[in-house]
Amino acid sequence: MATTDRQATTLALAHALSAAERGLAVLPLSRTKLPALRSPHRDDPEPSPCHGECGRLGHGVYDASSDPARIRELFAAAPWATGYGIACGLPPHHLIGLDLDVKTGTDSSAALRELALRHLFTIPPTVVVVTPSGGRHLWLSGPPDVVVPNSAGRLAPGIDIRGAGGYLVGPGSRTGQGVYAAAPGTAHLAPAPCPRSLLRLLLPPPRAHHPTPPTTGGHGQGLVQFVLAAHEGQRNTRLFWAACRAYEDGIGPALVDPLVEAALTTGLSEREARATIASAARLTGHRP
Repeated sequence: MATTDRQATTLALAHALSAAERGLAVLPLSRTKLPALRSPHRDDPEPSPCHGECGRLGHGVYDASSDPARIRELFAAAPWATGYGIACGLPPHHLIGLDLDVKTGTDSSAALRELALRHLFTIPPTVVVVTPSGGRHLWLSGPPDVVVPNSAGRLAPGIDIRGAGGYLVGPGSRTGQGVYAAAPGTAHLAPAPCPRSLLRLLLPPPRAHHPTPPTTGGHGQGLVQFVLAAHEGQRNTRLFWAACRAYEDGIGPALVDPLVEAALTTGLSEREARATIASAARLTGHRP
């Protein structure tokens, strides 16, 4: 490995550990901005739904951690890493990233200003990361019981959203296009709370409700398994997402008890589980 690459890896690790001190979960990235560690299931004959349950490294954003020992282990396994990613949607910040692109030929900053005027919100002072192409990543924090999905261009042309299951390239990362850097005067800030009216725009519209017989079927079992596979730090997020899908698909009431049982298995209390499911019911327009 060239000296410059070793220096880039050392700097990436240092920046990643600094981010972890702020409660952010991180993972090593290669110069392509992709997770540096390859999947241990890449040669499996069938696609694997494993999100790290096998105990090996290489599960992308599911490897992300704020534990310094774990982070050092991840970077030791990927000495070619030159950057790091910050997982979104995890406590304590429940990070939401607004990726304002400049490569699509659209003015994403103007599009965001137009949305703000139309929906009466203001982006508060927050962390802003400047990308090598001149784009910007705005960091916002979301409520703990709301799952913001990833999307590309749905909010407005040139604006991508990094939510649960996604990650942002951390400031100080070196990629093939250049270095990501915090905008002057923002590095010391905490992610600002996402304005409520903007948060509503980031959530997918509820699906039309079609009453169905009180049976969960295979889809309901899949949602229960999704909750059962949650790691610590993902339990509320996964439960909320699964409950939202259940209510949108008309099987919410029938799936309440199975979801509560699954949540209890992951370590949540019954009170926490039922409160999260009730929040999902309200968000999707149903009575808990």
